[in-house]
Amino acid sequence: MTIGVRRRMGVEERRQQLIGVALELFSQRSPDEVSIDEIAAAAGISRPLVYHYFPGKLNLYEAALKRASEDLAERFVEPQEGPLGVRLLRVMRRFFDFVDDHGPGFSALMRGGPAVGSSRTNALVDSVRQAAYVQVLAHLGVQDPPARLELVVRSWISLVESTALIWLDGRRIPRQELEAQLVNDFVALTAVSAARDDEMGALLRRVLRDEPADGPFADLAARLISLAS
Repeated sequence: MTIGVRRRMGVEERRQQLIGVALELFSQRSPDEVSIDEIAAAAGISRPLVYHYFPGKLNLYEAALKRASEDLAERFVEPQEGPLGVRLLRVMRRFFDFVDDHGPGFSALMRGGPAVGSSRTNALVDSVRQAAYVQVLAHLGVQDPPARLELVVRSWISLVESTALIWLDGRRIPRQELEAQLVNDFVALTAVSAARDDEMGALLRRVLRDEPADGPFADLAARLISLAS
């Protein structure tokens, strides 16, 4: 009979395992409700060994949030090809995949969780928002945005974030409808700004010129026209 021997993990491999275990638990319940004992049990090691790799729960929590924030930021990366509305819709679908799979963890990331007020946690949240901001500007083909465009893009990112947090509390609106609504919200915010600014108007005309008749922006226009008739 051959007796299997459990392979000893290296330091970094064990750290990554613990981060993965913590993220999995945080995706099911709020980090405040997850104990070091639970993380140790799920990883198949002792509580003191967890502390060998992470001095405290806050350190492990921040490491897990760092991985989650990097994953979330990558959801905004999209090839710069095709109509903007379709691109943004794909981004929203990937974003809500993350929100759907990691509800409590997403809430903790955006609201601070047990690390509320931590400069490192705040920096992680800001890094996700900045990554999204840079990606949206890239899709618009703008490197040096005017003040009104920066306001529109950052306001929309805040709207996406707050909408996702509200949606998690009951999920009362079908997710697919919400994704499309947020894409429509982007062009709506842009249109309001374009009504007051020629530069924004030129940008909006350029964006809409490439939109297909069956795209999300055209769908919004049709719905608005039907309301006015």
